[in-house]
Amino acid sequence: MSAAGRTVIVVLDGFGVGAMPDAGALRPGDLAADTCGHVLDACRERLGRPLRLPALGALGLGLVRPHPDLAAGTELPVAYGRAALGYPGADTFAGHQTMMGADFSRVTVARLGEHLDAVTEALRSAGHLVTRLDGKPLLVVDGTVLVHDNLEADPGINWNASGRLEDLPFDATLAVARVVRAVAPVARVIAVGGHAARSLDRYVRDGDAGTVGLDTPATGFYRNGGLEVQHLGAPLDHTRQLPELAARAGLPVTLVGKAADILECGSAVRHPAVPTADVLAHTIAAVRTSAPGPALVVANVQETDLAGHQQDTLRYGEVLERADEGLTTLLDLLDSPGDRLIVTGDHGNDPTIGHAYHTREYVPVLIHRPEATTRLALPDADSLADVGATAATSLTLNPTHLANGSPLTSRGDIANQAPPAFEEARPAGQKPRPGGPTDPQPS
Repeated sequence: MSAAGRTVIVVLDGFGVGAMPDAGALRPGDLAADTCGHVLDACRERLGRPLRLPALGALGLGLVRPHPDLAAGTELPVAYGRAALGYPGADTFAGHQTMMGADFSRVTVARLGEHLDAVTEALRSAGHLVTRLDGKPLLVVDGTVLVHDNLEADPGINWNASGRLEDLPFDATLAVARVVRAVAPVARVIAVGGHAARSLDRYVRDGDAGTVGLDTPATGFYRNGGLEVQHLGAPLDHTRQLPELAARAGLPVTLVGKAADILECGSAVRHPAVPTADVLAHTIAAVRTSAPGPALVVANVQETDLAGHQQDTLRYGEVLERADEGLTTLLDLLDSPGDRLIVTGDHGNDPTIGHAYHTREYVPVLIHRPEATTRLALPDADSLADVGATAATSLTLNPTHLANGSPLTSRGDIANQAPPAFEEARPAGQKPRPGGPTDPQPS
């Protein structure tokens, strides 16, 4: 087994490669979801050229999701495959927690209206005044805080506790959210505080599938400044997730972008950021400044997901091209035996599907292995937790110490797997780069 090196996981948020079999359970049309393929098609049509994605092509995206605008093969000795999500719904928080080794088998998708009695009892037991708003399945707490379905995610994925900062400090809204979290079966309860010109009850509307909630964008929370948000996830044993496992082994851990907001690790260096350029700059800097030896970096490129929510295929393509530039730099930097670059997603977000929700899709698993000599086709992963377990093996950590997940290869280090029969070994010392003859060429 080769010595452990630096392992960098880059999550392209909302980047799917085709619908999972159960994608149509909520919306039958989602069985046609294909974020990768549809973005490539739409961008070629509107730009008059294919997207320039040489790094993703070299990493084997075209082997996972065949497409004329992606390389059909790659000279890099990558391991490539796809992963099912392994958690209910399609959600960034649940996706990242699962990827890091959490077991979300007890998390459910549920509307607030199905649990009103339990939530009301918990809030009243905590000393809060609780009423219904006009008989709707939505609670008003202490006359100001609304507890409601989150209308910006799939129905039943998350609940929110929202308060106007003109009425009370954010800590008061957060206290309500914590009580709700204690009895909520969903993945996240999100405390949100912001400035709005009118009382929040004026912005309540019906959502999909029987949900009722606050139309948060209409309140002005996102544009009026002072927004405060805290995500309260389902109870997890963070000591059995990859970042804490690495930290306990004495490895430096860096969390970048949205990963810095939603993953737990007390000793991690955190670089929260949304602009893709900033996310990539922090990720590249973490690699460049790392000491020799094993280290873990987990980064989330969020703007792909935001473009999906905006149903903006051109914007999605622009972000992919910018992310690809950063991946090219990372491929150059992660060139020592044992180094790993793992590129994956957390769910789909097809901007052509006709709605602004996430789509339940398989995600790519693309692994750069600089010391290997051949490509390796991986079996479908049952869960994103298998990605975290595979990363653990690359760091020579014991994946059984994670709460969930199995390495994608049975012999531990993917570099040591026997190559498929059709592969020919690359000459020793040859190091191909993105942009070779098998990569998609800009028109």
